[in-house]
Amino acid sequence: QVELEQSGGGSVQAGGSLNVSCVISGDTSNTHCMGWFRQAPGKEREGVAVIYSGGRTVYGDSIKGRFTISQDNARQTLYLEMNSLKPEDTAKYYCAAAIYCGGRRGTFNEDDFNAWGQGIQVTVSS
Repeated sequence: QVELEQSGGGSVQAGGSLNVSCVISGDTSNTHCMGWFRQAPGKEREGVAVIYSGGRTVYGDSIKGRFTISQDNARQTLYLEMNSLKPEDTAKYYCAAAIYCGGRRGTFNEDDFNAWGQGIQVTVSS
């Protein structure tokens, strides 16, 4: 099990950019997948992006190439670069870690992720 602490986010007008980051502590040797989820009030949490230990990335359909997930070489910090932001991107964003993800239950199966950050707000105004 690992611990995740988030920072970044904030508010921006539509079309702008924001970054969020997540510092991971603990033994990550058995963590092969890290990702970002988001949840707006009254809506279900949805997957944004995941990155595997080897560097392969998968993005949610709503992202449409606007976001970039990345990690440092030591896999101590997870990043999400958000560009061309839209009001519908407004949500609380969570980082998460999994032993494995992307199996037959889907890339963004929440049950695969056993450690979560505290969440951080991203607000995009029109």
